[in-house]
Amino acid sequence: MPAAAVPQRQPKSPDPAAAPRRAGFAVTLRSLLFTVSFYLNISILMILSLPTLAMSHRIQLVFIRSWAFSSLWLLRVICGTRIEWRGLHNIPPGACIVACKHQSFLETFAVYKILDDPSFVLKRSLMWIPVFGWHMAKAEVIPIDRGAGVAALSRMTARARKVLADERQVVIYPEGTRRPPGAEPSYKSGVAYLYDKTGAICVPLALNSGRYWPRRSFMRYPGTVVIEALEPIPPGLERRAFLALLQSRLEEASARLLAEAE
Repeated sequence: MPAAAVPQRQPKSPDPAAAPRRAGFAVTLRSLLFTVSFYLNISILMILSLPTLAMSHRIQLVFIRSWAFSSLWLLRVICGTRIEWRGLHNIPPGACIVACKHQSFLETFAVYKILDDPSFVLKRSLMWIPVFGWHMAKAEVIPIDRGAGVAALSRMTARARKVLADERQVVIYPEGTRRPPGAEPSYKSGVAYLYDKTGAICVPLALNSGRYWPRRSFMRYPGTVVIEALEPIPPGLERRAFLALLQSRLEEASARLLAEAE
Protein backbone atom coordinates (compact mmCIF):
# COMPACT_ATOMS: atom_id res chain seq x y z
CA MET A 1 0.00 0.00 0.00
CA PRO A 2 1.59 3.29 -1.01
CA ALA A 3 2.50 5.66 1.78
CA ALA A 4 0.24 8.65 2.16
CA ALA A 5 1.64 11.81 0.70
CA VAL A 6 2.92 14.22 3.30
CA PRO A 7 1.58 17.71 2.60
CA GLN A 8 4.38 20.15 1.96
CA ARG A 9 4.42 23.33 4.03
CA GLN A 10 3.90 26.29 1.75
CA PRO A 11 6.47 29.06 2.08
CA LYS A 12 5.19 32.21 3.70
CA SER A 13 4.40 34.88 1.14
CA PRO A 14 6.78 37.81 1.39
CA ASP A 15 5.25 40.85 3.07
CA PRO A 16 6.07 44.05 1.17
CA ALA A 17 5.81 46.04 4.41
CA ALA A 18 8.52 43.87 5.97
CA ALA A 19 11.01 44.32 3.14
CA PRO A 20 14.29 46.16 3.88
CA ARG A 21 14.02 49.92 3.47
CA ARG A 22 16.30 52.14 1.45
CA ALA A 23 17.74 55.19 3.12
CA GLY A 24 18.93 58.40 1.54
CA PHE A 25 21.77 60.58 2.75
CA ALA A 26 19.58 62.70 5.05
CA VAL A 27 18.08 59.67 6.85
CA THR A 28 21.53 58.11 7.25
CA LEU A 29 22.99 61.31 8.65
CA ARG A 30 20.10 61.76 11.09
CA SER A 31 20.40 58.13 12.18
CA LEU A 32 24.10 58.61 12.95
CA LEU A 33 23.38 61.81 14.86
CA PHE A 34 20.66 60.11 16.86
CA THR A 35 22.86 57.11 17.69
CA VAL A 36 25.59 59.36 19.06
CA SER A 37 23.07 61.47 21.00
CA PHE A 38 21.27 58.41 22.35
CA TYR A 39 24.37 56.76 23.82
CA LEU A 40 25.76 60.05 25.08
CA ASN A 41 22.45 60.72 26.81
CA ILE A 42 22.29 57.33 28.53
CA SER A 43 25.97 57.50 29.55
CA ILE A 44 25.58 60.90 31.19
CA LEU A 45 22.37 59.93 33.00
CA MET A 46 23.85 56.63 34.25
CA ILE A 47 26.83 58.47 35.73
CA LEU A 48 24.72 61.26 37.25
CA SER A 49 22.39 58.72 38.82
CA LEU A 50 25.10 56.60 40.45
CA PRO A 51 24.24 58.03 43.92
CA THR A 52 20.71 56.64 43.53
CA LEU A 53 22.15 53.12 43.84
CA ALA A 54 22.29 53.81 47.57
CA MET A 55 18.81 55.38 47.66
CA SER A 56 15.22 54.31 47.16
CA HIS A 57 14.31 52.74 43.85
CA ARG A 58 11.63 55.42 43.43
CA ILE A 59 14.40 58.03 43.24
CA GLN A 60 16.32 55.96 40.71
CA LEU A 61 13.12 55.64 38.72
CA VAL A 62 13.11 59.40 38.13
CA PHE A 63 16.40 59.06 36.20
CA ILE A 64 15.22 55.99 34.31
CA ARG A 65 12.07 57.76 33.17
CA SER A 66 14.11 60.85 32.29
CA TRP A 67 16.29 58.69 30.04
CA ALA A 68 13.25 57.08 28.40
CA PHE A 69 11.42 60.34 27.79
CA SER A 70 14.50 62.23 26.57
CA SER A 71 15.37 59.34 24.21
CA LEU A 72 11.89 59.46 22.70
CA TRP A 73 12.26 63.23 22.31
CA LEU A 74 15.61 62.81 20.54
CA LEU A 75 14.11 60.18 18.26
CA ARG A 76 11.25 62.50 17.30
CA VAL A 77 13.31 65.67 16.88
CA ILE A 78 16.32 64.16 15.07
CA CYS A 79 14.79 61.31 13.10
CA GLY A 80 11.14 62.34 12.79
CA THR A 81 10.02 59.08 14.43
CA ARG A 82 6.93 59.40 16.61
CA ILE A 83 5.02 56.96 18.82
CA GLU A 84 1.26 56.40 18.65
CA TRP A 85 -0.28 54.57 21.60
CA ARG A 86 -3.49 52.60 21.27
CA GLY A 87 -5.65 50.54 23.59
CA LEU A 88 -4.28 52.04 26.81
CA HIS A 89 -7.62 51.37 28.49
CA ASN A 90 -6.66 47.67 28.34
CA ILE A 91 -3.81 48.15 30.83
CA PRO A 92 -5.11 47.60 34.37
CA PRO A 93 -3.77 49.62 37.28
CA GLY A 94 -1.15 47.89 39.41
CA ALA A 95 0.32 44.45 38.93
CA CYS A 96 0.14 42.58 35.62
CA ILE A 97 2.25 40.71 33.08
CA VAL A 98 2.91 42.64 29.87
CA ALA A 99 3.75 40.25 27.01
CA CYS A 100 5.41 42.56 24.49
CA LYS A 101 6.21 41.81 20.87
CA HIS A 102 9.94 42.51 20.44
CA GLN A 103 11.23 43.93 17.16
CA SER A 104 13.68 46.64 18.27
CA PHE A 105 15.42 48.27 21.22
CA LEU A 106 12.76 50.99 21.17
CA GLU A 107 10.14 49.13 23.19
CA THR A 108 12.61 48.44 26.01
CA PHE A 109 12.34 52.07 27.11
CA ALA A 110 9.24 53.42 25.33
CA VAL A 111 6.93 51.48 27.67
CA TYR A 112 7.88 53.86 30.47
CA LYS A 113 5.37 56.22 28.83
CA ILE A 114 2.49 53.88 29.72
CA LEU A 115 3.72 51.75 32.64
CA ASP A 116 4.32 53.11 36.11
CA ASP A 117 7.24 50.94 37.24
CA PRO A 118 7.98 47.98 34.96
CA SER A 119 10.45 45.20 35.70
CA PHE A 120 11.88 43.48 32.62
CA VAL A 121 12.67 39.81 32.13
CA LEU A 122 16.05 39.91 30.37
CA LYS A 123 19.05 37.72 29.67
CA ARG A 124 21.45 37.43 32.58
CA SER A 125 24.53 38.50 30.61
CA LEU A 126 23.23 42.09 30.48
CA MET A 127 23.74 42.30 34.22
CA TRP A 128 27.50 41.98 33.72
CA ILE A 129 27.79 45.30 31.86
CA PRO A 130 29.54 47.81 34.18
CA VAL A 131 27.31 50.62 35.52
CA PHE A 132 24.37 49.54 33.33
CA GLY A 133 24.16 46.21 35.15
CA TRP A 134 24.35 47.94 38.53
CA HIS A 135 21.36 50.09 37.65
CA MET A 136 19.44 47.07 36.37
CA ALA A 137 20.08 45.24 39.64
CA LYS A 138 18.85 48.25 41.62
CA ALA A 139 15.72 48.39 39.44
CA GLU A 140 15.05 44.74 40.36
CA VAL A 141 14.85 43.46 36.82
CA ILE A 142 14.43 39.71 36.38
CA PRO A 143 17.55 38.14 34.83
CA ILE A 144 17.22 34.69 33.34
CA ASP A 145 19.88 32.14 32.40
CA ARG A 146 18.52 30.66 29.20
CA GLY A 147 20.66 27.55 29.57
CA ALA A 148 19.46 26.62 33.06
CA GLY A 149 16.13 25.10 32.03
CA VAL A 150 13.41 24.61 34.65
CA ALA A 151 15.63 25.98 37.43
CA ALA A 152 15.84 29.30 35.57
CA LEU A 153 12.06 29.40 35.18
CA SER A 154 11.61 28.78 38.90
CA ARG A 155 13.98 31.62 39.81
CA MET A 156 12.29 33.90 37.28
CA THR A 157 8.89 33.16 38.79
CA ALA A 158 10.06 33.78 42.35
CA ARG A 159 11.40 37.21 41.36
CA ALA A 160 8.28 37.99 39.35
CA ARG A 161 6.04 37.20 42.30
CA LYS A 162 7.94 39.74 44.40
CA VAL A 163 7.63 42.39 41.69
CA LEU A 164 3.91 41.75 41.28
CA ALA A 165 3.40 41.87 45.05
CA ASP A 166 4.81 45.41 44.93
CA GLU A 167 2.07 46.33 42.41
CA ARG A 168 4.57 46.62 39.57
CA GLN A 169 4.38 45.29 36.01
CA VAL A 170 6.48 42.40 34.68
CA VAL A 171 7.45 42.92 31.03
CA ILE A 172 8.42 39.78 29.14
CA TYR A 173 9.19 39.20 25.45
CA PRO A 174 7.41 35.95 24.50
CA GLU A 175 9.89 35.12 21.72
CA GLY A 176 12.87 35.80 23.99
CA THR A 177 14.74 38.03 21.57
CA ARG A 178 14.21 40.64 18.86
CA ARG A 179 12.59 39.33 15.71
CA PRO A 180 12.37 41.17 12.37
CA PRO A 181 8.90 42.39 11.39
CA GLY A 182 6.96 39.73 9.52
CA ALA A 183 9.20 36.89 10.72
CA GLU A 184 7.76 33.46 11.45
CA PRO A 185 6.68 33.47 15.14
CA SER A 186 8.89 31.63 17.62
CA TYR A 187 7.17 31.79 21.01
CA LYS A 188 8.85 30.26 24.05
CA SER A 189 7.24 28.46 26.96
CA GLY A 190 8.61 30.89 29.59
CA VAL A 191 5.76 33.37 29.27
CA ALA A 192 3.17 30.60 29.72
CA TYR A 193 5.05 29.25 32.75
CA LEU A 194 5.12 32.73 34.29
CA TYR A 195 1.42 33.30 33.59
CA ASP A 196 0.49 29.93 35.10
CA LYS A 197 2.64 30.15 38.22
CA THR A 198 1.90 33.77 39.15
CA GLY A 199 -1.82 33.79 38.39
CA ALA A 200 -1.49 37.33 37.03
CA ILE A 201 -3.51 38.95 34.27
CA CYS A 202 -1.57 39.27 30.99
CA VAL A 203 -1.73 42.25 28.63
CA PRO A 204 -0.39 41.56 25.10
CA LEU A 205 1.46 44.50 23.52
CA ALA A 206 1.57 44.53 19.71
CA LEU A 207 3.74 46.88 17.64
CA ASN A 208 5.48 47.63 14.35
CA SER A 209 8.66 49.23 15.72
CA GLY A 210 10.98 47.08 13.62
CA ARG A 211 9.87 48.97 10.54
CA TYR A 212 11.38 52.20 11.90
CA TRP A 213 14.12 50.95 14.25
CA PRO A 214 15.40 47.73 12.63
CA ARG A 215 17.42 45.32 14.72
CA ARG A 216 21.18 45.10 14.12
CA SER A 217 21.20 48.43 12.33
CA PHE A 218 21.85 52.03 13.30
CA MET A 219 19.22 53.28 10.83
CA ARG A 220 16.20 55.12 12.24
CA TYR A 221 13.41 55.88 9.79
CA PRO A 222 10.88 58.72 10.01
CA GLY A 223 7.24 57.86 10.52
CA THR A 224 4.88 56.76 13.28
CA VAL A 225 5.54 53.65 15.36
CA VAL A 226 2.27 52.20 16.66
CA ILE A 227 2.24 50.32 19.98
CA GLU A 228 -1.11 48.83 20.92
CA ALA A 229 -2.24 47.23 24.18
CA LEU A 230 -4.63 44.40 23.37
CA GLU A 231 -7.47 42.87 25.34
CA PRO A 232 -6.08 41.39 28.58
CA ILE A 233 -5.97 37.62 29.02
CA PRO A 234 -7.41 36.73 32.42
CA PRO A 235 -5.67 34.18 34.65
CA GLY A 236 -6.76 30.56 34.77
CA LEU A 237 -6.12 29.23 31.26
CA GLU A 238 -4.13 26.06 30.71
CA ARG A 239 -0.58 26.86 29.55
CA ARG A 240 -0.89 25.63 25.98
CA ALA A 241 -4.25 27.34 25.53
CA PHE A 242 -2.82 30.58 26.92
CA LEU A 243 0.25 30.47 24.66
CA ALA A 244 -1.87 29.75 21.57
CA LEU A 245 -4.21 32.63 22.39
CA LEU A 246 -1.35 35.02 23.14
CA GLN A 247 0.44 34.18 19.90
CA SER A 248 -2.74 34.47 17.86
CA ARG A 249 -3.59 37.92 19.26
CA LEU A 250 -0.08 39.32 19.08
CA GLU A 251 0.68 38.06 15.58
CA GLU A 252 -2.63 39.15 14.12
CA ALA A 253 -2.38 42.64 15.64
CA SER A 254 1.31 43.11 14.81
CA ALA A 255 0.68 42.05 11.18
CA ARG A 256 -2.13 44.59 11.00
CA LEU A 257 0.11 47.34 12.40
CA LEU A 258 2.90 46.37 10.02
CA ALA A 259 0.51 46.68 7.09
CA GLU A 260 -0.28 50.22 8.29
CA ALA A 261 3.39 51.21 8.41
CA GLU A 262 4.53 53.98 6.11
